[in-house]
Amino acid sequence: MEVSVNRSIQEECGTIEYITVEEVLSRYSGMVYRLAYARTMNKCDAEDVTQEVFIKYIKHQHELVEEEYRKAWLIRVTINATKSLLSSAWNRKRVSMEEVEGVLEGSPGITLDFDNSLLLAVKKLPEKYRVIIHLFYFEELSVKEISGLLGMKESTVKSHLFRAREKLKKNLKEEDFDV
Repeated sequence: MEVSVNRSIQEECGTIEYITVEEVLSRYSGMVYRLAYARTMNKCDAEDVTQEVFIKYIKHQHELVEEEYRKAWLIRVTINATKSLLSSAWNRKRVSMEEVEGVLEGSPGITLDFDNSLLLAVKKLPEKYRVIIHLFYFEELSVKEISGLLGMKESTVKSHLFRAREKLKKNLKEEDFDV
């Protein structure tokens, strides 16, 4: 009953957008996967995190009616899910097949939007820089939005962006990539 009352109030204000789970999946699965991959640097882990995030979305979809809030929620849940995965004891004691085989492949149906040389350079960055670079350039979030999502000061985000760019520039020059 409470949900229908809230929906009718929001409908009167014009702030609600009805969107199906399938639409959310098609709209945000690439973003969630890329962010998870940027944090885990492992295709299988990124797929697991993506699945976990959308299962949580299905459980909480009735609370997420505004588009901007939905996107921020998905990013925050992705960051938290990857943080949980990376800090788990299981993760600390395993070696991925990608590391063993040296294979770097995209996920079927989801393509990474950047060159492998750039991907490798970004992969070499420390996680704190990798995530900020990903959110800023690939998800096109502002410094203010990133600071809110990561719980950092805007000045910290700006300095991390600056340092990440410098490290990327150095790494790409070492690989004879045109910078």
